[in-house]
Amino acid sequence: MTSSTAAMTSKLDKEISSIVKQSSFDRKNRSFKNSITYADFLSNKMLMILVIREGVPYSLFNLIQHFTPFSEESWAKILDISSKTLDRYKQTGKRFKSIQSEKIIEMAEVTHVGLDVFGSMDKFKLWLETTNYALGSLKPIELLNDSYGKDLVISELTRINYGILV
Repeated sequence: MTSSTAAMTSKLDKEISSIVKQSSFDRKNRSFKNSITYADFLSNKMLMILVIREGVPYSLFNLIQHFTPFSEESWAKILDISSKTLDRYKQTGKRFKSIQSEKIIEMAEVTHVGLDVFGSMDKFKLWLETTNYALGSLKPIELLNDSYGKDLVISELTRINYGILV
């Protein structure tokens, strides 16, 4: 892990931990330790649901945005909002709606798996932007606008990770 990746992961760890501590989720139902990491968050579907339902705050989105290989234009397209609306979220610091929050978390998942498979953001980004026969001769990035496409991309990344090439 490069020092910049480690620094970003540390920021994400702190932000996720803060969000979970401040959440209105019933504390009795929590089955996790006091300090939660970004990796813990991405492996716990219940926590993801909690954050999605409450809405991803812009502060978390900003960190995820900088940790993923997607441009601001790509994010606007993925979230199905205009760049101006994205700028308004930035200025006000408000939380995203649940539908947009879900997309943000999905892209965080894809990036997490992609980095695990390829080991670097540059290699992962190259893979995302390269036509892929196993994905219907589409670029993986073209499939990320909906959850079925995201599932196909993650499945393909998993196959690559296990050496199952189509």
